[in-house]
Amino acid sequence: MNADNCYFWPHKDLLDVTQLSGEDTFHLLDLAARFQEINHRPIKKVPTLKGRTVVLFFVENSTRTRISFDIAAKRLSADTYALTKSGSSISKGESLKDTALTLQAMGPDVIVMRHASSGAAEYLAKLLTCSVINGGDGWHAHPTQVLLDCFSLRQAWEGRFTDHTLLILGDIAHSRVARSNVHLFTMLGVRVRLCAPRTLLPAGAEGWPVEVYSDIDQAVRGVDAIMCLRLQLERQQAGLLPDLAEYSRRFCLSAAHLRLAKPEVKVMHPGPLNRGLEISNDIADAPASLVLDQVSSGVATRMAILYLLATRNGGKTA
Repeated sequence: MNADNCYFWPHKDLLDVTQLSGEDTFHLLDLAARFQEINHRPIKKVPTLKGRTVVLFFVENSTRTRISFDIAAKRLSADTYALTKSGSSISKGESLKDTALTLQAMGPDVIVMRHASSGAAEYLAKLLTCSVINGGDGWHAHPTQVLLDCFSLRQAWEGRFTDHTLLILGDIAHSRVARSNVHLFTMLGVRVRLCAPRTLLPAGAEGWPVEVYSDIDQAVRGVDAIMCLRLQLERQQAGLLPDLAEYSRRFCLSAAHLRLAKPEVKVMHPGPLNRGLEISNDIADAPASLVLDQVSSGVATRMAILYLLATRNGGKTA
């Protein structure tokens, strides 16, 4: 399948959605739609990136992002190699810089990295000549997650972002997903609301281009989509939440909340889900849920990202 137009991708790396223009974003989403069609074929593989090498360098644990990138690269016929913290020399005291330079000496085309420290991907990108993709860094950013979220809602909203309202609900203070989503969706013309306990809102959130709520019943009224976030207990300091049962009672998304939203409301979650804490069982599995659509969209979106960075242009897909 050939693209009708030639678009020259200007970015060596993908570190944050703040580097993307609207034109970049729509080109990437259009390309992902083409790759989504490949994913629906009986044989889900094309030779587009044959001979290219993708290293999955995950210093922080991941299931969805790592496997999604692995599948995406293999469907494009790239060779993939996975490296975790426990399986690398970092566990022996080697610096991130020396590990990265060692990897580059092996000649990869793209390194996908997840790290617990904000700014780690940018640090690598400045060191290396190969492309670097941020698979999530600390509380900072998760650009590929927001792009797949964007892809999922673009399909649900039939390509139109304006005149829609997205509610982001839950642990916003510790969420790189929330930060990335606020930037990209507001850039695309979506009205964004945040709802969380005051202790789980980031400092300065009132200055963001969003509406901020602490009452979920008010926050869900009239929205077109609700994105629940995982309660990131591993990143929190003690005392931010008095009790998990109380949090569930006040902020767990339920069917009663959906009745206050638009009739065609969509429900999202970047995963992993804590059922009964952030989202009720019936809503997680309801027809309104896009949770599994997000996973499917992730493969197509990451295929597009790998293609754009590995080839540094947007001319042909397959």
